[in-house]
Amino acid sequence: MKTIRLLYPDYVSGGLEAYYFGAQLMAHILPENERQPLVKVGILPPSGEEKAVTGGIYGRDEVIGGIRDAMRKIEAENPDKIITIGGNCMVSQAPFDYLHGKYGDVGIIWIDAHPDVSTTESGYPNAHAMVLGSLLGYGDAALSGLMRYPKFRPDEVLYVGLQGLHDYQKKFLDDLNVDYKIQTKEFVTDQEIRAFAKKFRHILVHFDVDVLDEKFFHSTYFANPELVGDGSGGGKMTTGKLSEVFRTIQDCSDIVGLTIAEYLPFDEYRLHKMFSEIRINTD
Repeated sequence: MKTIRLLYPDYVSGGLEAYYFGAQLMAHILPENERQPLVKVGILPPSGEEKAVTGGIYGRDEVIGGIRDAMRKIEAENPDKIITIGGNCMVSQAPFDYLHGKYGDVGIIWIDAHPDVSTTESGYPNAHAMVLGSLLGYGDAALSGLMRYPKFRPDEVLYVGLQGLHDYQKKFLDDLNVDYKIQTKEFVTDQEIRAFAKKFRHILVHFDVDVLDEKFFHSTYFANPELVGDGSGGGKMTTGKLSEVFRTIQDCSDIVGLTIAEYLPFDEYRLHKMFSEIRINTD
């Protein structure tokens, strides 16, 4: 059984250079495991240059290039399990597509404050908000057209931590008959997670750090008041509740894919940039 760690520091899909730094740091936060080789997706470091919006997608060529490189490297490794270290949410497309093709009978538990089903018509050009719509086969053709294996069905997705929706997001989910629950007051129960997981032989888990409440965990998008994104709000989950969710999932299912996305350690990134300006560190 081969497990790889896919370091995929895509920052372009989220429009923030701090995603690149966050992915590198997250690779060190995970427990060391010499049995899990680290495979790096070829993402050029941030240069400070603005990207063009093409076909409604910010930095489309760079985003597509990252997905294609991830696909090539995953196929070359031929792993049984993948831990994807992002970067932003777009990093789930390539590994989830591959694992769906490998196993077939796979469900997705999407731990996120947001549904990630935006389209280019939604008016928000950052592709990280489009990834689950793409995996379902209803995203922009430039993204979902890259997938090699069957698209996921609406009944193969469970949202955990989902917060209030924009009208277009609600319409998308309702039109596809996705079974979802807004979790502003209470989260899905352990029993609901178990019932979902038991329907599948294998489970993929996408964990977006912004499901966590920014009042208690500060390395998330919504802890920075200067950022507005598409106008969505942050999550309401504590790290204690998140640990409980993960325990429930692993106790009742075979997790073959885990994505960690949207880690934004703003304070550490500011220190990094400050130290980068001191010549003794760079000469």
